Amino acid sequence: MTTDARDIVTVQQERVVLARIHRPAKKNALTRAMYAALTAVLDEAGRDPATHVVVVTGSGDSFSSGNDIADFLAAPPAGEDSPVFQFLAALQRFEKPLIAAVNGMAVGVGVTLLLHCDLVYARAGASLRLPFVNLGLCPEAGSSVLLPQRIGHARAAELLLLGDAFDAERALEWGLINGIGADSEATLELAMSQARRLAALPARAVRLTKALLKRSEAERVKDSVALESRHFIELLGSPEARAALLAFAQRR
Repeated sequence: MTTDARDIVTVQQERVVLARIHRPAKKNALTRAMYAALTAVLDEAGRDPATHVVVVTGSGDSFSSGNDIADFLAAPPAGEDSPVFQFLAALQRFEKPLIAAVNGMAVGVGVTLLLHCDLVYARAGASLRLPFVNLGLCPEAGSSVLLPQRIGHARAAELLLLGDAFDAERALEWGLINGIGADSEATLELAMSQARRLAALPARAVRLTKALLKRSEAERVKDSVALESRHFIELLGSPEARAALLAFAQRR
């Protein structure tokens, strides 16, 4: 079964759902509608007993360049009902394995969503960046807790405070991803092969193991997401952030 929801395209391959962020002309920048579509994909996959695993990837040469700035500034998130925060909530409550195939550039939420995935594979040379402070904003999606937990405080501080880009090879060295594919096709096949392996395992045991792995951090991440979101909304309304975002959009 194949469905097309605006710029999110999903394909079900036996017990695996492949969700593709499909807006290559805009480097797969995410709009409110796309967040809503991704939330629906996760919620529907979570309810569907025929779906055991979800794989997320991008189109073209990008995984996701983050938020679509024009769409973001036209209707900035104002509370937990905003599409972006609904998506973050869906990530946290998704009980089945979630795998990412990072086929190219990943910026902002294109990186932080990876912290909620169970397995992550990236294309050789893929560039990742977390430029929140550079844009007058703060970390989101629980990254102020999850990133230092994954790679250590010193490395996380460097990435979040300075916003420098880092490549897939560095991400693998630091334990942020599980493996590297030679190109986008190989990366997706690597992710899909692992998804098929997981889908063939006893589903209840897989879900319970994921829950146990996340148990120690679940409440802390939930609290962090809520706190980050409040500060993010506050900073987003500042002249400093608006000017930085507009300048970033023009460069993009």
